Amino acid sequence: MSESVAPVSRRGFLASATALGTPAPAVPAVAQHHAGIVILIDRNDPHVMGHAISYSGNLTRHFTSLGQTPIIEVVANGTGIDVFRADKSPLQEPIAALRQMYPHIGFSMCASSKAIAESKENLTIQLIDGARLVPFGIGRVVELQRKGWAYIHG
Repeated sequence: MSESVAPVSRRGFLASATALGTPAPAVPAVAQHHAGIVILIDRNDPHVMGHAISYSGNLTRHFTSLGQTPIIEVVANGTGIDVFRADKSPLQEPIAALRQMYPHIGFSMCASSKAIAESKENLTIQLIDGARLVPFGIGRVVELQRKGWAYIHG
């Protein structure tokens, strides 16, 4: 016959661990300092695009005021890739100004979404200056989240 074990609360576990001389588990400080912020743009909506680009500038100003330089990446996926298209972006000038002011902000376009759009439109899509391709936009977001990055949906 097996004995039943009562569930232990987090507080109870930490108190027991401390009483036994075992240190409580801690979140490594290194992960907190190197994690960044990923902002996803996943639809062709000028307001969504504008907010996402604005967020990256505002977050940079906020963290700079705290003496920190944040790592930020804006990822365009699906119909949101228009934000980084040289032929369609409604925000080319604001993005260029943002890149000049804050060169640490990265801009990534989903290569899969780009290929789908090129096939539908029968043309080759050129990216705006400073944007780069990643294989899958949503995959890039998940990859960064798994590394501890904060996620913001544009």
